[in-house]
Amino acid sequence: MSILAKYRSALRAFGAITASGDSACGLHAAIASVCARQQLWTCHHRVVTRRLSSESKDELRVRYLDGQDSGIVVVGINRPKAKNAISKNLVKLMFEAVQDIKKNNKVRSVIICSVVPGIFCAGADLKERAKMQQSEVGPFVSKARALISEIGNLPMPTIAAIDGSALGGGLEMALSCDIRIASSTAKMGLVETKLAIIPGAGGTQRLPRLINTSLAKELIFAARVVDGSEASRLGLVSHAVEQNSVGDAAYQRALELAREINPQGPIAVRMAKLAINQGMEVDLSTGLAIEEACYAQVIPTKDRLEGLAAFKEKRLPNYKGE
Repeated sequence: MSILAKYRSALRAFGAITASGDSACGLHAAIASVCARQQLWTCHHRVVTRRLSSESKDELRVRYLDGQDSGIVVVGINRPKAKNAISKNLVKLMFEAVQDIKKNNKVRSVIICSVVPGIFCAGADLKERAKMQQSEVGPFVSKARALISEIGNLPMPTIAAIDGSALGGGLEMALSCDIRIASSTAKMGLVETKLAIIPGAGGTQRLPRLINTSLAKELIFAARVVDGSEASRLGLVSHAVEQNSVGDAAYQRALELAREINPQGPIAVRMAKLAINQGMEVDLSTGLAIEEACYAQVIPTKDRLEGLAAFKEKRLPNYKGE
């Protein structure tokens, strides 16, 4: 009962929480703390792209889709010469992008993908790593881990579109997303033990929570790489799709899924994600209390009333996230 009392206390502190995106973030922060865990935009062909420096623009492309796809953000990694390896600069750019997305109440889903054909992310940039002093390695890994945790803590649904190899930190990035979609030929694995290290950005924690613990150990101990079809059988990805001639089949399926999510009540979707994520870390009784607290946040929303009105009038609802 003490845990439940703490939840209620935390929620009272956010008693004025209504249905805004900031409110969802506030509830998330309150529950996370109780759990002791935790500009300019340029329009171009139905896409809004953030202005970045030339170097930044080359390495990360962030697109805010518009029109019927408004609310979908596509984060594309673009380091072809380095196989999208995670560098200091890429970590910095992705941190900035994630912070912008987190603050934007209009965002309803995020797709993380690659702009480079045949590769999602090869993991850490080992050429850059080789030039680091030993004292620099730990802080860099901590920053990369923090980035991946930030992706995992985004309040809206996140989808990893894996159209190519996702190895080491690349797979860890995908594991931090809510949903993973891969092409059947994509290769993925936590291969760090080949380099006499271990997954350092959440892989040892997220993979066992996703699939059978013993099997996760097997994959990590043996540094095994599996294709998309096998990953789907193991439960590592939600869907495996046949690759197309363009090489973006997983992205296209992720976009279809984002379009399925888009018309749903955005506050309800965020609260559902929060209830699931936080509830999975506690016992059932506490999890049900978290669900109750999250449900309470949708009751006073205009969206809930719009949903009832649309049902009564036999029309599609127009949710505004209010």
